[in-house]
Order: sequence, then C-alpha cells, then structure tokens
Amino acid sequence: MADFTAPIVSTSGPIHVDGTLDEPVSATVMRDLRMVGNKMMCVLNPRKANIQNLKDWDLWGPLILCLMLATLLSWFAPYEQKSLVFASVFVIIWCGAAVVTVNALLLGGNISFFQSVCVLGYCIFPLNIASVICLVGGHIAWRSIVVAICFFWSTGASLGFMGELVPPNRKALAVYPLFLFYTSIGWLILIAAKR
Repeated sequence: MADFTAPIVSTSGPIHVDGTLDEPVSATVMRDLRMVGNKMMCVLNPRKANIQNLKDWDLWGPLILCLMLATLLSWFAPYEQKSLVFASVFVIIWCGAAVVTVNALLLGGNISFFQSVCVLGYCIFPLNIASVICLVGGHIAWRSIVVAICFFWSTGASLGFMGELVPPNRKALAVYPLFLFYTSIGWLILIAAKR
C-alpha cells in the first residue's frame, strides 16, 4: 500500500500545494473569501480587471450575491409575498444566467457554461448596491437614477468579459438577452423599493 502521509519532496525543497485536505478549514475559507473578493473587485473596476480571475470560475460568489439580493428584496415585501419575491429573484437570476449563457454558446462563444454563469453572477454586484440604496428610501426619480447607473455598470462589466468571447459579427445577438437579464433585475429592485 502507498503511504499517503509522506511529504512531497523535490530536489529544490518541499512543494506546497494549495487546497490540500490537511489544511485547516479556516485557511480554506479565507482563501475562498479572498478569491470572491478579488472577483468582486474585477466587477467594480472592469477596466483594470484581470480577466483570468473570472476564467477560474466558482459559484460561491454568485450564490452569495443572489441570496443577498433575494433576501433584501423579500425583506421589504408584504408579508404574504415574501417567499414569492425571494423565489422569483432566485429563479430569475439563475434561469436568466443559464439562458444568456446558452445563447452565447449557440452564437459560437468560446466559454464554458459555468464560466459564463460565474461572470453573470458576479456582475450582479452593482445591482446589489442599488438595492441597498433604493431600499433605504428616497424619491422614485432618485431610485430610478441609482438603478440605471448600476444597470449600466453591471451590463458594461459583463459585456467587457463576455464580449471578447462571442464572434464580433454576432455581438448584438449576445448583448440583447444580457440587456433583458439585467433590466429584469433592475425592474425588480425598483418595484420592491416603492413606498
């Protein structure tokens, strides 16, 4: 039988492998939180972003952002509609991301399904910021401006990443579903924030 407890030794010294089974849980959680934070920073500043960060896909960040948005919007919904609002936001985000991804793949995009869902999920982050600002309150004109700015921010960030992956002559066909996806989320934020 092989001895799995023996350290890996090379001629240049021991090799340190990230993500081993014998590392502490706190180290694993901190590494994943740093990874999610780096990807959110890529979305916040897409012009200086390293696209390689988002090519290493994960679904933790999109799941956290989806849960945050669904929780925020259902928090302020009438009592009898809380679960409906939460489920609607959750389904719209995940099904919408899947539809936009399948559309990009059918148009000849060279991205994996989970990479695309990861990018679309992280690009919801500006709309999460808009939901926090809108739910605090303010006039409908103020909320519309905030949602519009965050909508263009989300759309621009996702276009920056996904636009490179679709053939140039088919970009318009890839942009339209992306536009509808973020429009529906922005509309949900405006409806939930009405007072």
